[in-house]
Amino acid sequence: MNTSQNKMPVLEIGEANFELEVLRWKRPVLVAFSAAWSRPCRILDSVLEEVAAACAGREKVVRINADNNPDLSLVWKIQSVPTLLYFVDGSLRAKIVGTASKEAILSKLGCVSHRGDSKTLNSDANKENEHHNL
Repeated sequence: MNTSQNKMPVLEIGEANFELEVLRWKRPVLVAFSAAWSRPCRILDSVLEEVAAACAGREKVVRINADNNPDLSLVWKIQSVPTLLYFVDGSLRAKIVGTASKEAILSKLGCVSHRGDSKTLNSDANKENEHHNL
């Protein structure tokens, strides 16, 4: 295996550092919830390594073991692994459940990162605030 020095690894995080590494991070973050026993997760691992290398310096890619971090899985409503969550400025912007190609992941990340999708997935709260302002 040939490893390039500019290749960014996928960082393994958990409940202890989720807020710092994802919610407070100043750049977009792709969070992959996975499990060691899941064949689709193992397949997606190599794709995530390629994604991390492709977006090094612009977006961050992190992995969370869903089995070892049940509270995070509950908070973010993870019902199946793998699940990819896209965060920008601490807000959940998009979600992919299941495996996806490198191109599909990068395309979604590009749309979300460049304000192509300006709404958060928690838009019900935004709508509620709009009604109060009328």
